[in-house]
Amino acid sequence: MCLRRFSTWSSAIRNTASSTSPSNAVHLFTQMLRQPLPADSFSLLYTLKSSAGIKHYGLISSLHSHVTKTGFCSHLYVATALLNAYAVTRLGAARQLFDEMPERNTVTWNVMISGYARAGDLVQARLVFDRMPEKGVASWAALISGCINHGQLEQGLGLCRQMMMVGNGGVRGGGGIIPDHFVLVSVLAGCSRIGSVGLLAGKSVHAFVTKSGLKLGVELGSAMVDMYAKCGVVDSATKVAGRMTEWNVTTWTLLICGLAQNGHGQEAVSLFKMIDQKQEQEKEDGTGSVPIRPNEMTFTAVLSACAQAGLVQEGQKYFNLLKNSAMEVKIQHYGCMVDLYGKAGRLDDAYQIINEMELPPNNVVWGSFLAACKVHKQLETAERVIEQVLATVKPEEDGGVYSLICDLYTMLEKWDDAERIRSLMVNRKVKKARGSSFIFGPLPALCLRSEGL
Repeated sequence: MCLRRFSTWSSAIRNTASSTSPSNAVHLFTQMLRQPLPADSFSLLYTLKSSAGIKHYGLISSLHSHVTKTGFCSHLYVATALLNAYAVTRLGAARQLFDEMPERNTVTWNVMISGYARAGDLVQARLVFDRMPEKGVASWAALISGCINHGQLEQGLGLCRQMMMVGNGGVRGGGGIIPDHFVLVSVLAGCSRIGSVGLLAGKSVHAFVTKSGLKLGVELGSAMVDMYAKCGVVDSATKVAGRMTEWNVTTWTLLICGLAQNGHGQEAVSLFKMIDQKQEQEKEDGTGSVPIRPNEMTFTAVLSACAQAGLVQEGQKYFNLLKNSAMEVKIQHYGCMVDLYGKAGRLDDAYQIINEMELPPNNVVWGSFLAACKVHKQLETAERVIEQVLATVKPEEDGGVYSLICDLYTMLEKWDDAERIRSLMVNRKVKKARGSSFIFGPLPALCLRSEGL
């Protein structure tokens, strides 16, 4: 009977640990100890997994004390779960535990590599990686994704090439390790963040996927679509999407957003309409699977496309559709509508949107409105809101808005006000984002910044 009760508690903790409320597993664990029932490796394992999701150092420390008291420190899986909980909370404590562990497996090493990589300490991540006796694809993936996520794309790509040339022990000629989808998605994500600089590397990944016969599933295919779209090669993004075996809402959103950002607003709106058309067609054919429903990001993409293409009526329709849905209208949706009306010269409608917002307008919304006033020479309209804008913008972030206000006062020939804004910028130490230009050639890319010109 005791064993049945014991097994029931462990199963309950395991099931709760996999839910969206990890604190419930910890609560069950404390109730179990009050019975009193001794903790086993399974209950400890899943409780520690839950504590990693909570990220509370005091809780993890208490569980560590209980693990030590009950003699489970030498249990490899329990110790690794404890290490992971520390790694996402306090890396120094994780390293101390790692150094004290009498036995380690590949997962243990990977936890430390991932912890350092996540924190941006790539030097320590590499040192731990180099000490590993045997490296699996997950070990390489942790280090590669860490490099790419912290802007070290060249180092990450170099590691990817090295991985394919060495064996598990890190020795060249060992047969190599084939990158999995996780590695390839990480590399593609890094390529997409640096635009045309990463296009060549992204094409290399695409060639590898084609040559290896890898399936272009949702995750890998969507990452490739995003890479090509952000690098400005919309035709390739569309072709990749056409070859994907399956789409989800992320795929649709990325492609709509990519088309809009590259000046194909009409095509982006047409693609948005295809979502409903595709669902209706699948229903008629009896082949419909899980419905693909536009989410908040999808509406941001299509509203941005309407603004780029000047499709005011379509933008109004989709904005009303969003407001009447169960989704929350966010600041970016309002910003798209202000941009849409502003570019169309309908500044009264843009100002009405700002007044109807349930959220305080940010610098992007105000900047879009003031820029539209400047373009359409609606200077009096801009002047009405300038003081309101100055009360909300942040000097350390919104230097462009200050410059725009100064330009508007100059156009109004209000020289004293323009000088007042310039003095305000100096006194508040307003910072403007620096402009950058990249020059490509046989040498490494050269970046010229405006401050150096």
